[in-house]
Amino acid sequence: METRDGMEFEQKIYVKQHAADLLRQDLRRVKPDEAIALGTATDPYQPAERRYEVTRGILEEFSRHQGFELGIVTKSNLVVRDLDLLKGVAKTNRLSIHVTVTTLDVYLARILEPRAPCPDLRLDTVRTLAQAGLRVGVSCSPVVPGITDSPKDLEGLIRAAAEAGADYVFANPLFLKPCSAAVFLPFLAQNFPHLAANYRQRYRDRAFLPPAYAKRLSQLIATLKEKYKLTRAHRQQRSAFATKWPVQAFDEQLNLF
Repeated sequence: METRDGMEFEQKIYVKQHAADLLRQDLRRVKPDEAIALGTATDPYQPAERRYEVTRGILEEFSRHQGFELGIVTKSNLVVRDLDLLKGVAKTNRLSIHVTVTTLDVYLARILEPRAPCPDLRLDTVRTLAQAGLRVGVSCSPVVPGITDSPKDLEGLIRAAAEAGADYVFANPLFLKPCSAAVFLPFLAQNFPHLAANYRQRYRDRAFLPPAYAKRLSQLIATLKEKYKLTRAHRQQRSAFATKWPVQAFDEQLNLF
């Protein structure tokens, strides 16, 4: 929306009040093998949703269709408000809900995400959705180097996800495009000054960390997923919950996020 001040992204909210009508038109052009993502740029359950119910209107539209592959990404417990609709959508479509939890440390979460629900509320959300029979998992992304990437903290997070009934977890390291870096690096200098110089060097002229870091993180997450039985093989074993949708397609969808 051509905002120049990074904080305006959080403070100036644009509401597409006719989103459901526009979606109805767009769905005519969706191909059968295309995945539809809700919430990869902004959270579909941000505070304004309580008032405007844009996301609820979108779900109502999907409930009238079948055969779509949908993924919702949110860090808000407001998603449970729409439990009735989500269950209806899941009956005739492939639905997966990705709840973002990057740390179990409440103090740290308040620094990193001051306006988001605390971690225990998000894990309660995972538990509620899982108990309702919905496919739900935990996104540990972004993993923030030097802040949320210790093996001990990540293991605690993945163990908590498994205990809450998550079907899967996934994690990707922090990436900083110039527009994000302009907001994040000053925040880092203020709250984590000991990391500021390291970040300026590691993210200089690049949005992504070197592949070696991503590889180490991927190996750690894979080990923890195996330990807490959150792998594809374990999902297949406990598939009293299985649907006609192939597990492979689900794993491919996760790569989109």
